[in-house]
Amino acid sequence: MYDPVQLRTFLTVAQTLSFTRAARRLGVRQSTVSQHVRRLEDAVGRQLFLRDTHSVVLTEDGEAMLGFARRILTAHEQAAAFFTGTRVRGRLRFGASEDFVLTRLPEILENFRYDHPEVDLELTVELSGTLHEQLAAGKLDLVLAKRRPQDTRGELVRHDDLVWIGAERLRLDPDRPVPLIVYPPPGITRALALDALQRHGRPWRIVCTSGSLNGLVAAARAGLGVMAHSRGLIPPGLFRVPDRAGLPELGKVDFVLVHGRAQASARDAARALAGAILAGGDRLHRGSRGG
Repeated sequence: MYDPVQLRTFLTVAQTLSFTRAARRLGVRQSTVSQHVRRLEDAVGRQLFLRDTHSVVLTEDGEAMLGFARRILTAHEQAAAFFTGTRVRGRLRFGASEDFVLTRLPEILENFRYDHPEVDLELTVELSGTLHEQLAAGKLDLVLAKRRPQDTRGELVRHDDLVWIGAERLRLDPDRPVPLIVYPPPGITRALALDALQRHGRPWRIVCTSGSLNGLVAAARAGLGVMAHSRGLIPPGLFRVPDRAGLPELGKVDFVLVHGRAQASARDAARALAGAILAGGDRLHRGSRGG
């Protein structure tokens, strides 16, 4: 029903939020990108983007199409591989931010291993900043992690608000430094939290540092302080700090898939796993487990 070429163009525009950058990434003219999007919009009978000379934004129907497009393309690629007899194989070193461990990422990985039994999958769970460093050093082939501010690399998996969270009964004294629960450097949320407080002239003190999400969550549940976290991934037992607490806004955070400089066999496996994660992107939030 929907042209895979048009769907790939749509996803590239959705990831870059720019027809110009999408055309550059796809290696085609901008007019071709516009034509593909227009034809896809004609096919679905809905407008997928709101665009003017300055910005491109997904509509509500465009947001819905993201999941459909990813699943359609994944099924298309699986069918092509099946009927052409090509099998994905090789060693794949995959790094994932700990933010996703308590979502349904394990289910996606389990299905991937079932679909690609000849792939030797090695999983590393670490801080996003550390994963980016390991990818750059050639120690990983594919990373699912937060994107650093001003970094444009990677395929967008989730776009979310970064919010302050803490125990339900936590009360912050406006006359005292904000008690912070943070990852150690090079944690991306740590840097964003400290930068936001410094920009707004709000004093702070670090009450807990842990490289483990479980350690941070335990400290937050104990009421030791507040931590910056993705709104869609808030752990059970913790709550968003109300606006009346006067904490500065933290802005947005992107979770992306970034490919490394892998061997040819690992590149095929990385593309297959990236496709599976993008197709199941709507399951990568805490609500999918009822928590």
